[in-house]
Amino acid sequence: MAYHTRSNSFPSRPHPINQEVDEYLCRLRSSETTSTSSISPRLSSLQELHDCVDRLLQLPLTQQSLSQQKHQKWADELLNGSPRILDVCSAAKDAVLQSKEYIQDLQSIIRRRRKDDSGVLTSEVRKYLTSRKTVKKAIHKALKNLKANRSTFSSLDNDQETIAIVSKLRDVEAVTLTVLESVLSFISGPKSKPCSWPLVSKMVQSKRIACEEEMEVNEFAQVDAALKSQKNLDNAHNQLNNLNSCIQDQEEGLECLFRQLIKTRVSLLNILNH
Repeated sequence: MAYHTRSNSFPSRPHPINQEVDEYLCRLRSSETTSTSSISPRLSSLQELHDCVDRLLQLPLTQQSLSQQKHQKWADELLNGSPRILDVCSAAKDAVLQSKEYIQDLQSIIRRRRKDDSGVLTSEVRKYLTSRKTVKKAIHKALKNLKANRSTFSSLDNDQETIAIVSKLRDVEAVTLTVLESVLSFISGPKSKPCSWPLVSKMVQSKRIACEEEMEVNEFAQVDAALKSQKNLDNAHNQLNNLNSCIQDQEEGLECLFRQLIKTRVSLLNILNH
């Protein structure tokens, strides 16, 4: 009978799934510096990354490494990180759903508006802006909890195969939280920055107003600004349509991601209970 042994001089070739995971990790890390308008594509890439992770967890080598008693601590750490990710994803889903409901109500009022129902429109706009404050408050709380509860991992030993697997899964968790954090920040809207113009600029009213805030504009910020002014409802309606389409993409992306995250957690549980 022939026995096959692994050469110590020539390391085994990485499995294609490992390379796929690395490619998605690289893509998502590169996208961190891009505009917030790329949220939906990042969510799509994150879904595909977790699909690769689930396939990685089905590999015999992965299951053998994580199921060993001496690696129980690392597997537990990975498993303990999944509820945190699910909580953040759930918070993002709730924020998107609440925003969507108020936006659709406001769209309906604007479409049916008449000269004598300006009071109804004003009331709906006020309700929407109030809802935005509620959503922002919930998001800020979620972001604060996220920063306070980042995963801490123990050091790895000299088991190179297990180190590679665990390190990759840790990277996936970190990238996932970063993308979800960007989703929450996108929904919350950009933070305003104090004007850096000299005081003399106040002599020119139009320039002073234009310089009160410097912010990165996204769909939420555009709608907020349009509704606060209420000078051009047709423009506001168009911006609401754009925002609604953006939210629809995010809602679908987050729902698919949430299901994939649960699937990944189940795979981890199965390995530990094997």
